[in-house]
Amino acid sequence: MTKLHVVGKNVDRRDGVDKTTGRALFTSDMALPNMLHAKVLRSPHAHARIVSIDTSEAEKLHGVHAVMTHKNGPKNLFNAAAPMFLTVSNLERVLDQYLFDEIVRYVGDEVAAVAATTEAIAEQALTLIKVGYELLPAVFDPEEAMGADSPALHGEKGCTPEGKNIPGEIIKIPYGDVEKGLAESDVVIEKSFKLPIVKQVQMETQSAVAQVSGSGEVTVWSTTQTPHPSRAILGKIFDVPASKIRVLAPPYVGGGFGVRIGLSGLAEPIVMGLALLAKRPVKLVYSRKEDFIASDTRHPATITVKLGAKKDGTFNALDLKAIFNTGAYCGFGTELPGVCGAMTLAIYRIPNQRYFGHSVYTNHTSSGAMRGFGNPQGNFALEQVVDMMADELGMNSYDLRMKNIMKVNDPWCLPFPCLSSELAECMKQGSESIGWKDRASLKSSAPNKVRGMGMAVGTHVSNAWPFCVDYDNAYFTVQSDGTVQVSSGVPEMGTGICTSLVQIAAEAFGTDMENISLSFGDTLTSPFDIGGHASRTCYAAGLAIKAAAEDAKQQMLEYAAPYFDTSPDALTLQYGHIFMSSVTAIDEAPCVTLDDAKEHPTGKVTLENIAYHAHVRNKQFISVGKIVPKNAPPWHVCFADVEVDTETGKVEVLKLTAAHDVGTAVNPMIVEGQIEGGVVQGLGYALTEEIRYNDKGVQTHSNMHSYMLPTAEDIPPMESIIVESHDPTGPFGAKGAGECSLVCPASAIGNAIANATGVRFTELPMTPERIFARLHPED
Repeated sequence: MTKLHVVGKNVDRRDGVDKTTGRALFTSDMALPNMLHAKVLRSPHAHARIVSIDTSEAEKLHGVHAVMTHKNGPKNLFNAAAPMFLTVSNLERVLDQYLFDEIVRYVGDEVAAVAATTEAIAEQALTLIKVGYELLPAVFDPEEAMGADSPALHGEKGCTPEGKNIPGEIIKIPYGDVEKGLAESDVVIEKSFKLPIVKQVQMETQSAVAQVSGSGEVTVWSTTQTPHPSRAILGKIFDVPASKIRVLAPPYVGGGFGVRIGLSGLAEPIVMGLALLAKRPVKLVYSRKEDFIASDTRHPATITVKLGAKKDGTFNALDLKAIFNTGAYCGFGTELPGVCGAMTLAIYRIPNQRYFGHSVYTNHTSSGAMRGFGNPQGNFALEQVVDMMADELGMNSYDLRMKNIMKVNDPWCLPFPCLSSELAECMKQGSESIGWKDRASLKSSAPNKVRGMGMAVGTHVSNAWPFCVDYDNAYFTVQSDGTVQVSSGVPEMGTGICTSLVQIAAEAFGTDMENISLSFGDTLTSPFDIGGHASRTCYAAGLAIKAAAEDAKQQMLEYAAPYFDTSPDALTLQYGHIFMSSVTAIDEAPCVTLDDAKEHPTGKVTLENIAYHAHVRNKQFISVGKIVPKNAPPWHVCFADVEVDTETGKVEVLKLTAAHDVGTAVNPMIVEGQIEGGVVQGLGYALTEEIRYNDKGVQTHSNMHSYMLPTAEDIPPMESIIVESHDPTGPFGAKGAGECSLVCPASAIGNAIANATGVRFTELPMTPERIFARLHPED
């Protein structure tokens, strides 16, 4: 392998100083001259028809400049979560939402919006809007929603032979002969699992600012993860050409975790609509409660696993069924069930597999993307059954997994090959970290406590292709002083791409990072990019930047070659200089001008000299990287050591170890941060986090007090292990990392609790109440 000079190094984050000193600017910080403030009137009912709405008193209130409802709002159907621009051609695009509709479908649905000179006036104006509702039958359970007697929440849309309220297509993945495989298995285990509604709880709530110029051009500052697709959606909603809309962050986004893909909170179209009406800039920042009730959650699901194995532990058949509650609007309700199936089937080498999955409309807040995108749900279900199979066969669950995990070039159900995997090494190093060999002799800290260990393995993707539209472009411009300006359409939402992508650019071009500037997440200054999702940014956007850098490098070599009296292939661009490839002691090589290079074949020429030499001759080195990425599976394992108090049901996680194959870690420090953050989110998914609804469809966990997010005091000792492989499809061998660390922790903790207590839990979160009830059924 070629020695890397920048990639693979722990370079300090470029956004670190601004963010730690409070200088970093986010959408919620924005202020513009003459800016108005928006507030939204939301439905108090889970399902109702608006029979009358009177905004006259609100419009008369001093300071109110615009009121928008279904009467004067745009009339174009859309899908807020971006599938209308991400879905591949063989899947139906589900467009089922108006910005404001005369039908409201969940508690929190948009009824009206007001723009006023202050937030207080806007809030007061909302109280003056008179709305008459006709209550409609509501349905909250997916099984019930599919029944013949349930209300059709979107009319004929969603009525299928399999039942009512099923948006889009049912995902079916056949592989081999499952019925035959199950019949030929010596042991078959079947179990169903219930996964909860959880929230991303990103630091910055949904926010947006819109400004309309005198010529009708619109600028929207946004918290979106996908600036270019979001611009396209806004264009479709308002019948405004995308070229007249600019979407950007200012420049940072306060966390994403999936809820920013597209316009899931609708802040952007609301402020754009109000700005068009008021002819003044408009800002909207959701309260934390609004963020809970009116932006996408993770899909809750019921998943059934049927696993067949031979007596020696060889897996022979896997049948997987999943039903997801997608809430009031489809969002990613067609795509996500497919990802759940594909990722769950891809973990193990099983010759006979089958998946059947789909979403269901209900009168809950819409579900959408959250870190892992369907993978944690399927992983929890399968990995519990794998442990159950190990118990049934009398095998160590570690050995059972090692026997069956997917290996490089094994056949599988995915439409791209597995060209790299260090999962076995991840398992080995993770087991050593947790002390797996001592699992059978663990000692608890008190007589009323029991201790156990569990593990889980998984995989994911490095972008969305070929499941969804996924391609990247990047600009690469060498300035006349030899420094570089790179532009990419992906946003910086805390993942460190403003550093990692510059490392890739510097490595590919051959200069120091200090000489490269990156603009990101601005549709005006960047070419189209799908955006930040699917663990894709470093892999896919990195490939586009690498391609652009290599093209610009080749241009400079070709320009310089005649002055060296050689061919471009005989030259090297590295360390910010161009020199003959035969020169080995580059530090000792004399620095010469390009015009003198022929007379000094052992010399080196600075990029500044070459760029200025070209500049005064009317030439600039500019390139566009254009790629359609392949795909590469990252691999990961999580181990958990837990202690359970049998008198209270409380679980204490003593240690978590996560080992990840991410290909080449472009910036290991950033990757470790990604791993640790995802593991903490997985801890909450396992033990505490859940949104419930009452019988009226009202969320009962809609703030930071009632929603039990892990705090710093809840985080156990963790060890993050990076096991590098080299994937031939990624930039310098890199693969995705962002979502992977959330996939397995809940699965491992569930297996550890079962190992400690002897009781298998089939519903998340595993709260003290649920654990106590199972341990003491007589009480």
